[in-house]
Amino acid sequence: MSTQSIVVASAARTAIGSFNGSFAATPAHELGAVVIKAVLQRAGVDAGELDELILGQVLPAGEGQNPARQAAMKAGIPQDKTAWGMNQLCGSGLRAVALGMQQIATGDANIIVAGGMESMSIAPHCAHLRAGVKMGDFKMIDTMIKDGLMDAFYGYHMGITAENIARKWQLSREEQDEFALRSQNKAEAAQKAGKFADEIVPFIVKTRKGDLTVDQDEYIRHGATLDSIAKLRPAFDKDGTVTAGNASGINDGAAATLLMTEAEAGRRGIQPLARVVSWATAGVDPQIMGTGPIPASRKALEKAGWSVGDVELVESNEAFAAQACAVNKDLGWDPSIVNVNGGAIAVGHPIGASGARILNTLLFEMKRRGVSKGLATLCIGGGMGITARSAAATRTSSGNAPSPSMTCSRTTSSFRSAMTAGPIDSASHSRMHAWRCILPPGRECMS
Repeated sequence: MSTQSIVVASAARTAIGSFNGSFAATPAHELGAVVIKAVLQRAGVDAGELDELILGQVLPAGEGQNPARQAAMKAGIPQDKTAWGMNQLCGSGLRAVALGMQQIATGDANIIVAGGMESMSIAPHCAHLRAGVKMGDFKMIDTMIKDGLMDAFYGYHMGITAENIARKWQLSREEQDEFALRSQNKAEAAQKAGKFADEIVPFIVKTRKGDLTVDQDEYIRHGATLDSIAKLRPAFDKDGTVTAGNASGINDGAAATLLMTEAEAGRRGIQPLARVVSWATAGVDPQIMGTGPIPASRKALEKAGWSVGDVELVESNEAFAAQACAVNKDLGWDPSIVNVNGGAIAVGHPIGASGARILNTLLFEMKRRGVSKGLATLCIGGGMGITARSAAATRTSSGNAPSPSMTCSRTTSSFRSAMTAGPIDSASHSRMHAWRCILPPGRECMS
């Protein structure tokens, strides 16, 4: 197995569409194709150099065989390249990235596109008719609810799991609404400041009135107030506290990353967004599935030898304000570094794509702030969580390995000894320092 660092060479996402919004008639694979093209173009990688493509998707019913393969072909990926989809519910987009990392780490692939896509708007209704239907009405099943939003073990909506968390963690309606308002306000400010522009690749929707360019997230509620959120009725339990205002949206969108080794990026002269250095999953009681990020994040931090206080930026998917508040309280991280541009309550939650979407947002914000330690995490229906840990990538120099002139504010003793012994080549530098020089120069390294 390769010990080389694996990097995100580029990343992109579509804007997030509202339910039955601009992407109402757009299949998920068409959204996926656009972000596949974008990550290749942004890194200057030819489609023929790609080894495989992995896309998460929760609601593929009615889209035809292997929508991931459809997305790849539509993006111009050659026929001799493979593509496949996977489903781990809300964690799918991030798990696809982890699977891509594994492919590269084992030497089975060199360059991977990984991410997720979802069209919740066109998820079909269905009926079981193969055995025939008796006279009278019959029941139609909403596949979006059945396959995406309904707990398979207890037979209730994900919203009830949020109610369970609110009761267990003693979270009031007011606390949840205030959290939701902060998410909306942060997302509105970020959108107005153009902070999502680097992430989003425009998507052209054909309409009867001509082409419509969608390059802005549609779900963000500008001008949201606590009063407007507080007026909403409970959505899942008449005596509950979870509402449409303090829950994530039902949305459409796609996001992708381009993965390769750090050495490959250096050879190509690509400055990566970051290294994705570890990931972890964990299981919890399905009745409180939203707490999955708690054990998953602890496992990921333990793998890294990090403490919660070491993390400089967090993207934690906001399935519901109740679960997000519980995760934040239990892990105890600084709330000022969590979802700094708003979360899924404001931006939206296209379930198969969200894992890759929050990773995109995390990496671009890490780059903007010049921070070196980030964490992306999501809860997963059925009682699971997934977390990925990212770190700033070593700067490449014109297609070569990291420059030996780079310095760190703190070095290991072996590296310090080598420095005093005379000039050091870049290969030795990378071996002794384990690719941990963090940029910009002068920032403290990760040793």
